[in-house]
Amino acid sequence: MTTAVTAVHTSRADTGPLIEGATGKWEVIVGMEVHAQVLSKAKLFSGASAEFGADPNEHVSFVDAAMPGMLPVINKYCVEQAVKTGLGLKAAINHRSIFDRKNYFYPDLPAGYQISQYKHPVVGEGVVIVDLPGGKSISVGIERLHLEQDAGKSLHDQHPDQSFVDLNRAGVALMEIVSRPDLRSSEEAAAYLKKLRAILRYLGTCDGNMEEGSMRADVNVSVRKPGEPLGTRCEIKNVNSMRFVAQAVDYEARRQIDVIEGGGKINQETRLFDSKKGETRSMRSKEEAHDYRYFPDPDLLPLELEDAWVQRIKGSLPELPDDKKDRFMRDYGLSLYDAGVLISERESADFFEAVAKGRDAKLAANWVINELFGRLNKEDKSIGESPVSAEAMGAIVSLISDGTISGKIAKDVFEIAWSEGGDPAAIVEKRGLKQVTDMGAIEAAVDEVIAANPQKVEQAKAKPTLAGWFVGQVMKATGGKANPQAVNDLVKKKLGV
Repeated sequence: MTTAVTAVHTSRADTGPLIEGATGKWEVIVGMEVHAQVLSKAKLFSGASAEFGADPNEHVSFVDAAMPGMLPVINKYCVEQAVKTGLGLKAAINHRSIFDRKNYFYPDLPAGYQISQYKHPVVGEGVVIVDLPGGKSISVGIERLHLEQDAGKSLHDQHPDQSFVDLNRAGVALMEIVSRPDLRSSEEAAAYLKKLRAILRYLGTCDGNMEEGSMRADVNVSVRKPGEPLGTRCEIKNVNSMRFVAQAVDYEARRQIDVIEGGGKINQETRLFDSKKGETRSMRSKEEAHDYRYFPDPDLLPLELEDAWVQRIKGSLPELPDDKKDRFMRDYGLSLYDAGVLISERESADFFEAVAKGRDAKLAANWVINELFGRLNKEDKSIGESPVSAEAMGAIVSLISDGTISGKIAKDVFEIAWSEGGDPAAIVEKRGLKQVTDMGAIEAAVDEVIAANPQKVEQAKAKPTLAGWFVGQVMKATGGKANPQAVNDLVKKKLGV
C-alpha cells in the first residue's frame, strides 16, 4: 500500500541551454543523488549519539563497530523524518519497505556491508519545483528516497605513514534522495540542490550543513546531441557545495564533449571533483547493482507503516517554500522575485514577516532584501547573526512610513543600529535626525538654492529634468532631513516646470 502522490511528474521534454562543440550543439543531462543526514539525536540502528564534532570514536556503540552478535534496532524517529521528507517532496509513501545489505569493502565500513534499501524504499516518486531566473520554473522528478546508514570516516592527515578510522559517523541515518535526469545545466543543478536543501530545512529533517558533510551530492552527468538517446553517464561523488556542483557539471560536460568529438568513448565511471583545480578526475569504474550483491537484511523485519500514522505526520507539516512564496505574493503584494528571495530560508521568511507585521510590506521587503541581506552577505553572516533584530528593522520601516525620517536618513540609522545597537526611534531622537516637515523651513531652503543659481534656473526651465539638481542641492543643504516629496513639489512649482 502507498499513500497517493499529490503531484504527477512526467519526464522533461525541453532541451534547455545547449553547449557549442566542434561538431555542433550538445545537451547536458544531469541527475542527482543527494545524501541528507537525518536530524536525530541517535543513529539509525543504535542508541549512540549522532551529534557532530565529538572527538574521534567517542560516539560509537557495539552495533556501529559491528561487534559479533550485535543486532540493529530501527530508530522510529528516523523513519518518521524520512516519511515527513517524502510528504514534503509530494512523494508516494510506501507502507511496506525492506532494508537490504549492500556489500562492499571499505576500511571505514566495519561490517563489510551497509544497511540500505534497494528495490523497496520507504518513499517513492515525487517532484520538486525549481525556480530559475526570469520567472521560469522547472519540474524535477524524484525517483525515490531511501534510508541507509552512513559509513565512518578515514583520516589521512594524522600520521605520515598510516591512515586512521573515525567511526563517529558510522550508523548515522541518511536519506538518499534520487532525482530523475531532468536537469539541463549547471545553473539548474545548483538551483535544484538549493531548493531541496530549503525544503529539508523547512521540514526540520536535515540541517543542510554542507560544510559539515550533513548534506552532499553525487552528480551524474552525460551529454548528447539534441533528440538522441541518453549518453553514458559519469558520477561525480560527494560534492559539498552548490558552487562546486555547478563547476563540476560545467567541467565534466565539456570534458565529455571533447572526448567524444576527439573520437573517444565515455566510460561509465565514478569521478571526484577537485575544487582547487576546478576539474574532475577518475576514481574507479562505476559499480552496478549486482556488484553489491544486495539481499534483504536477515536481522531486520520489513518496515510496515500504518496509514493513520502517516496521515498524522502529514497533518503536522509546516508551510513549505512554494506555499509560503504564493502567500507572500498574494497577501503582501510582493513580486515573484522578492517572494522567492525571502522564502529561500525559513529564518529569512520568519524575519521578514516579523518586520512586515502591521507595516508597509513592500517597503519592509525592500529593506530586508537590499539593506539587511546585502550587509549580511558582505560580512558573511547568517540571518541569525544579524546585529539588527527584526524588531529594530521594523521600527526603521515605521519611521520611514510615518515620515519621521527619510530613506536616506534611514540608512544612517540602520548603520548606527548595526554597528552600535540601540532602538532606532531613540537613535533618531538623540541625534536629531528627524525629517524636516515644516513647509516654511523647506520653502526657505528651496528659495535660497534657487536664488544662488540663476543660470541653472534658466536651464531647468528649458529642460525640466534638471529640476532634480535643485532637489539634490536642497536635500544636501538640509542634511538630508527635508521631506523629499515636499522638496520636489516646491522646486517644480517655483521653477514653473
